[in-house]
Amino acid sequence: MITRLISANSSELLKMNGDELKQSIKASEGRTVLSENVVIQPAIDGLTMSEIAAAFGADLILLNLFDVFEPKVSGLEVKDAKDTVKRLKELTGRPIGVNLEPVDPDAKMESTKFELPKGRIATAESMRRAEELGFNFVCFTGNPGSGVTNKMIVQAVRTAKENFSGMIIAGKMHGAGVDEPVADEESVKAMIDAGADVILVPAVGTVPGFTSDELIKIVKIVHQHDGLVMSTIGTSQESSGKDVIREIALKNKTCGVDIQHIGDAAWGVLSPTETIFELSKTIRGLNHTISRMARSINR
Repeated sequence: MITRLISANSSELLKMNGDELKQSIKASEGRTVLSENVVIQPAIDGLTMSEIAAAFGADLILLNLFDVFEPKVSGLEVKDAKDTVKRLKELTGRPIGVNLEPVDPDAKMESTKFELPKGRIATAESMRRAEELGFNFVCFTGNPGSGVTNKMIVQAVRTAKENFSGMIIAGKMHGAGVDEPVADEESVKAMIDAGADVILVPAVGTVPGFTSDELIKIVKIVHQHDGLVMSTIGTSQESSGKDVIREIALKNKTCGVDIQHIGDAAWGVLSPTETIFELSKTIRGLNHTISRMARSINR
């Protein structure tokens, strides 16, 4: 049997394949915290942001702005770049994922579109490289102005099923500069059918007009197809303070999500005690929060 993630040691977590990680999250019953970290921003005293996130209760780490063909993480020194992810897993004791962006060249934009390096774009080549680097999961989503569409996310999931063995997360936190619904039942069903393990949606309280009723419908659809749902705070509201974090966390747990994501906009603005720690404490209590924070990576 798989140990539930909230009780698992690092030695157990880092041995899990994609299916086992998914089951471990499911068994944790809505009490999993994922922290997204920008890799180009320095932390304090030569540390990585991922180490700080892990120290304050993150179960899963998602790297943002990471180039799979030029692997670099601020605060991390390795002799060989291909060992970057391996070393980060050793330091944090956490499963590590990467954002890859399924850019749509024909996207109908409602804001300025930014050009991305090929190491951040979701292609078969970048997915194979993510596999080689040792990532435990990939996340197909879009940063602001990236021009990522739901149609291209579905296509990326299909490609990943043939090129990546870990867990697959798919969906949009916000518009990514594109004029289309961020999350709807049609897109969600298409992502599930393509093979996504986890459907990413905006947290209720982040994207205007995305309601609890809509999220509950999506959660029921995904769960009926043996998938998981991750709510995301990707609208800079992770820097709004602990009262906002607490309210969002409770709303989305009530809706039935399996993972709660907290974005990277608060780094350097707020203490992790007001962001990751507050989210963790709200959705699983102090006992499980302290357990995750205090549990040695050498166990």
